Amino acid sequence: MTERLRFFAPCPPGVEPLLADELRRLGLRGVRPQRSGVLFAGTVADGQRAVYWTRLASRVLLTLAEVDASSTVALYEGVRELPWEEHVRADGTISVDAGGTNDSLRNTQFTAVRVKDAVADRFRDKCGTRPSVDGRAPDLRINVAVRARTATISIDLAGEPLHRRGYREAGLQVEAPMKETLAATVLEVAGWREIAERGGAFADPMCGSGTLAIEAALVAANIAPGLLREGHPIERWLGFDAEAWQRQVVSAERRRAEGLERLPVILASDSDPRAVDIAKRFVARAGLDGYVRVERKELEGFVPPPGANSGLIATNPPWGERLSDRAELPALYAVLASTFEALAGWRLAVVSPDPDLSTHLHLNPAGIHALGTGKGAATVTVFEIGKASMPAETGDKRPGSGRTAREAREQREARRPDKAAVTSATIAASTADPAAVRETVKGAAEFANRLGKMAKHYGKWAQRAGVTCYRIYDADLPDFSFAVDLYQGAGPDEGKRWVHMAEYAAPAYIDAERASARLEAAAALVPEILGVAAEDVFVKRRERQRGSTQYVKQSRQGVKGVVAENGLLFEVNLSDYLDTGLFLDHRDTRAWIRELAAGTRFLNLFAYTGSATVYAAAGGAAQSTTVDLSATYTAWAGRNMALNGFETPEHVRVQADTLAWLEEAAGQRERFDLVFCDPPTFSNSKRMDGTWDVQRDHVVLLTAVNDVLADDGVIVFSCNRRGFTLDEAGLAEAGLTAKDVAARTIPKDFESTPGIHSCWRIERA
Repeated sequence: MTERLRFFAPCPPGVEPLLADELRRLGLRGVRPQRSGVLFAGTVADGQRAVYWTRLASRVLLTLAEVDASSTVALYEGVRELPWEEHVRADGTISVDAGGTNDSLRNTQFTAVRVKDAVADRFRDKCGTRPSVDGRAPDLRINVAVRARTATISIDLAGEPLHRRGYREAGLQVEAPMKETLAATVLEVAGWREIAERGGAFADPMCGSGTLAIEAALVAANIAPGLLREGHPIERWLGFDAEAWQRQVVSAERRRAEGLERLPVILASDSDPRAVDIAKRFVARAGLDGYVRVERKELEGFVPPPGANSGLIATNPPWGERLSDRAELPALYAVLASTFEALAGWRLAVVSPDPDLSTHLHLNPAGIHALGTGKGAATVTVFEIGKASMPAETGDKRPGSGRTAREAREQREARRPDKAAVTSATIAASTADPAAVRETVKGAAEFANRLGKMAKHYGKWAQRAGVTCYRIYDADLPDFSFAVDLYQGAGPDEGKRWVHMAEYAAPAYIDAERASARLEAAAALVPEILGVAAEDVFVKRRERQRGSTQYVKQSRQGVKGVVAENGLLFEVNLSDYLDTGLFLDHRDTRAWIRELAAGTRFLNLFAYTGSATVYAAAGGAAQSTTVDLSATYTAWAGRNMALNGFETPEHVRVQADTLAWLEEAAGQRERFDLVFCDPPTFSNSKRMDGTWDVQRDHVVLLTAVNDVLADDGVIVFSCNRRGFTLDEAGLAEAGLTAKDVAARTIPKDFESTPGIHSCWRIERA
């Protein structure tokens, strides 16, 4: 029951960051957003907790294996080898859902049949009988996802779509009903959890069957969706942990009772008497009768609940689907505008595909969120009524941020800078009075609260894990777009503490004076909140550079220190460069290299300050070669090796252009068992012959690495370029095969920064 397993929670596009935050709030680990879903890791009990509590995921899949899907025969054999008898009885029932195609598996129904046959044949061989097929309510629902030449085989722990909460009544529905998971997502992007915690009310004046109001009550009262379901298919799975499930049920019942006592006002109304009757029945089935008010009321007569001065109005108006005639839309717009304009102090979230909604309502949007694709797509526009808002663009948003996709993309771009694509200016920590800053700079108090909360959260984790250098805050609030890292001294600097604070350069449309004021405010608050002297806080401004300026040192303060990581010592420079010399997001990658390194000939390319070489030497590498073009970094790598007692003849450092060195090494028939390669995304150093672009040139690079790779050698290839795509076909032509291992290399303090880096294990095919 304590085995660490891999899970995947699917969701519509655009919902991934929201779902990732939800899973983290549930205490799940290894959370990593992917396209149309979120990965996480844990025990059976963790997977069961996700099934019971998630409001946003459509399913929860337990990954069993990735099998060869290059042919139907390979798929069949790979599935047949899996221990299905550990998951379902021989006389039980199964169902197979398949998705994705390739050249050999072009029909998903055929794929499902082949997988079903493989499972059945394994049981027939081992037990003399086989499970039967039940597409409606199987004991075990198997999920198959085909991608390229691989199929991921999983168990659908939920057994049925998780939007089925259990409060709907079969055959009873309004036109164009909203899925429960979509309703929960609308509430999440609108910030309903925070509003409810402050005692704000909720209202939906066009409630239909009441889905938004019911989901709002479930969120505000912290009621688990799993409590509402009468049956749970997961209980028929042979791996089911009954004791953990029962503990979860007891805890959820207690939370429900406590939550209902503090439930704010929830109001649902509609002009359609049939919709009102259906909403009342669903409210009662959800156990919320007496807690959620449902009224028949014309939209023109809508008023906020008595005594409620603020809160959230969220609604899904009948945009031509529930309206009998689209010609009614102009009249509906007019009523909406007159109804909402008088509700100053309220937040409004409207589900609408109409790009002109803001114009019709005479309101400026605070954010526009595109969720899903195809028939299930929805656009949610959020307004702060009575407040002037910046014009928003349609896009996917970071939860609760109100940022457009373009803003989020531009502000994320420097999350971990390319080694030679950005530089910094070091500024002094502000000496402004923190109390005055909280009062005078908009959002400063919220930033201070968030930083303090995250410092406490990560501080406890770091103490348990023995981590002394870690990220505390990473642009959690859109107006305070910084990364804040804590470094604690070791060895000769034991007892010292420094803070490295890097501002992400604001997009061009952000007012420069406001951005500067926020930076100064943060610089004043950080020392007080983190308990570090102002002179030990180093504030960097990250800006894209061109040409040779990307290598220019911006500060000459020369503040260096020694820190520890996993029992090893490293020199960091807090003041002179954008980065300190130790990429914190590679902490787990380096630890993995130490595990792989025993007895190997290790090669570190684009080695920077040689931290990976230190780990390899600590792991027992027989010899190592460290290659970097920079004399500064090559010398720095030598100091790091010396700090740990590894500056010995079998560990060699080379200052050279990597590609040129690889060509020479191949000619001399040098061979390496383990290679770490973490190249910059772009470089045009004068010491290079031409330019370097990782997307364009990575196959050339890895082909050259292959020329010096031992027969059973392993390449660990890392890249921090946003949107980087590994050319697997190009690698295949070079005789290489790659496995994505990024999930295991993202440390806990970087789990909230999707795409901080990518990582692959590459070997000869």
